[in-house]
Amino acid sequence: MTHKQHPLGSGFTAASTTADVLAGIDLSGRTAIVTGGHVGLGLQTTRALSAAGATVLVGSRHPDRAAAALAGVDGVAVDRLDLTDPASVNAFAHRYLESGRPLHTLINNAGIMGGPLTRDRRGYEAQFATNHLGHFQLTTELLPALRRAGGARVVELSSGGHHISGIRWDDPHFETGPYDGMLAYGQSKTANVLFAVELDRRWSGDGIRGYALHPGVIVGTNLAPWLTGDDLRAMGLVDDAGQPIRDPEQGMKTPEQGAATSVWAATSPLLDGVGGVYLMDCDVAPLSGDTEIGTDITSGPQEAGVGVAPHAVDPEAARRLWTLSEELIAG
Repeated sequence: MTHKQHPLGSGFTAASTTADVLAGIDLSGRTAIVTGGHVGLGLQTTRALSAAGATVLVGSRHPDRAAAALAGVDGVAVDRLDLTDPASVNAFAHRYLESGRPLHTLINNAGIMGGPLTRDRRGYEAQFATNHLGHFQLTTELLPALRRAGGARVVELSSGGHHISGIRWDDPHFETGPYDGMLAYGQSKTANVLFAVELDRRWSGDGIRGYALHPGVIVGTNLAPWLTGDDLRAMGLVDDAGQPIRDPEQGMKTPEQGAATSVWAATSPLLDGVGGVYLMDCDVAPLSGDTEIGTDITSGPQEAGVGVAPHAVDPEAARRLWTLSEELIAG
């Protein structure tokens, strides 16, 4: 299988921050949507895009909380968006389309990780529904606004956790057998990468490019509230006092470092003409030589290997997932 996972030599590193990658970039007149853009990495992403001059719309299940978190950030608005509720997704997209504005950047940032089995109102497994299907529906509904931009980027927040699992084609919603929250997380993160690959293939002719990325391991983002302090210590992510251990070269980043790859994906001129790729540390990631699936990312700070697993950038799997996703959101 030929692939496009060739690092570009961006000059940035694992320690680069949002301020570093946006130095000299003016986003005035550009509009972005950031899902979950009021907490964790999303908050840092929203702040960075705003500081560079962009107008940002944040989608949140809790608009009041989001508005409070974003008070004082210029050029930012909030609208209600529940990624597990198809009606909410459609309503959010419809309101945006009615405004007539172009959409230059869509950052599908919101996500959940692990924990006990929960399902949305359709009966779909919640991580697949939230992390992938809700964003798939949102993105396809917003296609007219992305086209209107005359050049747009869609950024998917994936994770090194995609190494854990490919798509469970025969049972994506864990309807048979035992449930494994981290296996479900891995499936959803693989889905994020495959979505970017196929989106880029389908829409690049319209000037719309797709990217997926691994932000690093960032403690304190509320991604996995079910993890206890003892869990985090056992994983080597916090010290004995409960403070986050920061070691960017081992993937353990500050929120500003973690959001840097999202912002780089959204804005870097180095990516002009490049799409359908998986990024990490503000560059295109190499293809991983590790073809085994099932790495336990909860065992330590280095999230499941280096680079992108071949199963996550397989173009045939990407096409198959797009078709499955269309069927699931229609049902």
